[in-house]
Amino acid sequence: MRRKRSLILASAATVAALATAWIALPASAAAPTATLRTVSDWGSGWQDEVTVTNSGTSTMTSWKVEFDLPAGGSVGSFWEADMAASGSHRTFSSRSWNGTLPVGASVTFGFVGAGAQPVNCKLNGNPCAGGAVVTTPPTTAPTTVPTTRPTTAAPTTTTAAPTTAPTTPAATTPAQTVPPAGDLLPVTLTNNSGRNQPVFVYVLGVNLQTGKLGYVNASGAFTPWTGGGPVPVPAPDVAIPGPANGSSTTIKVLKNLSGRIYFSFGEKLDFRLTGDGLVQPAPWAGGDPNRDILFDWSEFTLNGSGLWLNSSQVDMFAVPHVVSVTGGSGKTSKTGEVVAGGRQKVIDAVKANPDFAKSVVTGSDGTVLRVLAPGKAADAGLMSPTYLDSYITSAWNAYTAKTLTVVPFGDRPDVKYSGRTAGNVMNFTDGTGRTVASFTKPSTANVWGCDGALGAPNDQIVGPIARTLCAALWRTTLGTIDTQPGGTAADFYRSGPANPYAKAVHDHMIDGKAYAFAFDDVQNQESLVHDGDPRAAGITLTAF
Repeated sequence: MRRKRSLILASAATVAALATAWIALPASAAAPTATLRTVSDWGSGWQDEVTVTNSGTSTMTSWKVEFDLPAGGSVGSFWEADMAASGSHRTFSSRSWNGTLPVGASVTFGFVGAGAQPVNCKLNGNPCAGGAVVTTPPTTAPTTVPTTRPTTAAPTTTTAAPTTAPTTPAATTPAQTVPPAGDLLPVTLTNNSGRNQPVFVYVLGVNLQTGKLGYVNASGAFTPWTGGGPVPVPAPDVAIPGPANGSSTTIKVLKNLSGRIYFSFGEKLDFRLTGDGLVQPAPWAGGDPNRDILFDWSEFTLNGSGLWLNSSQVDMFAVPHVVSVTGGSGKTSKTGEVVAGGRQKVIDAVKANPDFAKSVVTGSDGTVLRVLAPGKAADAGLMSPTYLDSYITSAWNAYTAKTLTVVPFGDRPDVKYSGRTAGNVMNFTDGTGRTVASFTKPSTANVWGCDGALGAPNDQIVGPIARTLCAALWRTTLGTIDTQPGGTAADFYRSGPANPYAKAVHDHMIDGKAYAFAFDDVQNQESLVHDGDPRAAGITLTAF
């Protein structure tokens, strides 16, 4: 369940409106043209594709598309073209198999980037579209449910199914106690935290049928947000009273909803509305009004294919909680449970590393409110923004002299890609020797966020390779294990600079499962439960 997170959760319609295209109005009636389309934009990044069309009068034997990136713009992964960079200028050239275009033919290449969109497009030295740049929606709206990220790239906050089901403890409920199937899923929140503060619960998300952002009350009724403005204004109070310590509260969640279930102790959370979205809590930002509140969340998608529910530590580790789902068969799966004293053990392990120690955030009363994930800690100025740079360079350069093999699908071992580094670009070829994806060397921030140079489009080649690379860099196995995904949990976090955050979170889970980073579902290391026929779900706040 996706990248750096934008603080504004934009609706699908709003995201679509952000798309940019170079309209193919040729400088002359018989000139090739190029059009750019933004496939998706998730606030902190975007995926674009360019279509080159031979609308001239003779066969083209090669093509070259170039443009400038405004300040702050960048391009990471790219495919179906070669890229050359000179300052802020980018040039994409045809590859050996897609340069020849008969009259009327076209070819498409793509790339993932961040920051400002490209400007000053040229095709073979001439304006791509007569020099005009206008804003239009893409031909297909971007998905509102990321397929892989729990809490990062895309501006939604949801989970989708992994390629194989996660392993979770299971129990069986007598058939007569299994609730009937329906459009409202009962979700029971149990408070075993040991804390005597009031608990407040929020169910927020996207209606997958309408694309509207909104909230759900305790009975499961969905209401779209209204009333936002250019300057964020306070959202209505939609808190649901949560369970007291030692008790439970059952709410209902509407089918075809994707979002988050927040829970806070002692104080209500502060949400704000803009004209096109919801400003969610971001306590790593200095001005966030929620920075002194103890809170956390779970993420979910509930649709016709079932329920996906996960605990998430992608942004922070704060309130230990177990997520569970009971299916129509009566079996209950659960994950996310820390070992006895596990929260404090995570805190102690992170504090023991001087590079990470400041990421442990304590409230005025001495309570540890959260341990920030390294990307968020770096954003807040609490750790070095270049912490992984030396390791990334070493791992990247390892493949100038040897080949990296990526086998991205556990159920399709015959699908393999071979990676070699040239300069700062790692190119991947398929079994025929054709280059199918290229990645510029990522920064530390790109690795922490699994975005930018490691941006993963929602496709069957580039995205799966990007996911694999990011997981290997997080786990410090890239450069030493040359078939990826590779190794087991015992091999992770052993090389390169220490990563006490991810290691400690995993080490202190009973089943070893956690969502310590966006693509922790690679090799099924994620704290996710799924059932295709969900009848009940649960979130249990455990003792700390």
